[in-house]
Amino acid sequence: MNILILGGGGREHALAWATLQNPKCDKLIVAPGNAGIAQIAECASLDINDGGAVAEFAQENAIDMVIVGPEAPLAAGVADRLREAGLLVFGPSAAAARLEASKSFTKEICDAAQAPTAAYGHFTDAEAAKDYVRTQGAPIVVKADGLAAGKGVIIAQTTQEAEEAIDDMFGGAFGGAGAEVVIEEFMTGEEASFFVLVDRETCLPIGTAQDHKRVGEGDTGLNTGGMGAYSPAPVLSDEIAQKALDEIVRPTMTEMAKRGMPYQGVLYVGLMIENGAPRLVEYNVRFGDPEGQVLMLRLGAQALDLMQACAEGRLDQAQVNWASDHAMTVVLAANGYPGSYEKDTVIKGLGDLPEDSHHMMFHAGTSEKDGQIVATGGRVLNATARGATLQEARDRAYALVDGVDWPEGFVRRDIGWRAL
Repeated sequence: MNILILGGGGREHALAWATLQNPKCDKLIVAPGNAGIAQIAECASLDINDGGAVAEFAQENAIDMVIVGPEAPLAAGVADRLREAGLLVFGPSAAAARLEASKSFTKEICDAAQAPTAAYGHFTDAEAAKDYVRTQGAPIVVKADGLAAGKGVIIAQTTQEAEEAIDDMFGGAFGGAGAEVVIEEFMTGEEASFFVLVDRETCLPIGTAQDHKRVGEGDTGLNTGGMGAYSPAPVLSDEIAQKALDEIVRPTMTEMAKRGMPYQGVLYVGLMIENGAPRLVEYNVRFGDPEGQVLMLRLGAQALDLMQACAEGRLDQAQVNWASDHAMTVVLAANGYPGSYEKDTVIKGLGDLPEDSHHMMFHAGTSEKDGQIVATGGRVLNATARGATLQEARDRAYALVDGVDWPEGFVRRDIGWRAL
């Protein structure tokens, strides 16, 4: 098979790596890719949010299957355009991608499906939103309704903080994503991510993970896109996963199909777990980043078989073969992230790191300049490792971190602390 992966982050490097482990893959192109992906696959310059351009490129390059990595092309309807062109696609339609692209839409679906989630209000007006906050009190969660690249969520500890977040959102801090706002009760418990492949109403769980969103050790400081993750998540026991599947995922998927927008792709189910009961925090319509990295390292070659079965609508015949292993990824970020940071700083030492089924340095925000690897994003590298235990995976991941010579970057040294 000739395969095209859309995206250029750490998640897409992991998807490319896993895809190449499978002998079914004859040719792999990643658009736009990054410096790390360029070492294992062909990279192409392409506007991945333009469905017509992607379809044309796929036909010119005899592509058999397209794997859509990030959420923006899915929300833009790229999967629909590719399916119209007769291509096999892994990723949901634009209508189904609203589960991530609109927080209020997800809440409406959850209400209809009676899926347990946080109580909420949906607002298009700042004053009404502030009145709601004053009535509910703090802590409270303020979310931009649309896609804000993982940044449009403020956990406000005081009503003043919530009101400032409301002003910021309606004031355009997150662009169009904040034109509408969803305000939710603050849920207590432990958060974990549950990944399920869905083909209309067939649901196949493919793993659990837990990530660390806060920038500082001990889960302090600003929210980020994720500073590290590990899989499996001990808090998400088989029993709780089954409960989430029965009470949250399946009813949601049935409701989506009933509305004529059946889901096909991976569903990232963000859960809050308290006293053995899961509640939905959010849905994402793609693999997490950095959770995708630990899942891909653990799944290996079978990831492609599973994605193909999902895209072809034969998930009911597929099964996941899990090893009883653990994986961890540690994000190397640019100093200053998630605020402003310097770009184009040189990263050394990458060529000396081990790369095998137990150690991978996935690139997230890198490019090549004058023969050197330079940092171009906030989250730059993902030191990812597997081990028989989480401790072993952790030791291997931090050994990769310590092999990198990049003074302009930093890591959290406590990834996995909850489980360890």
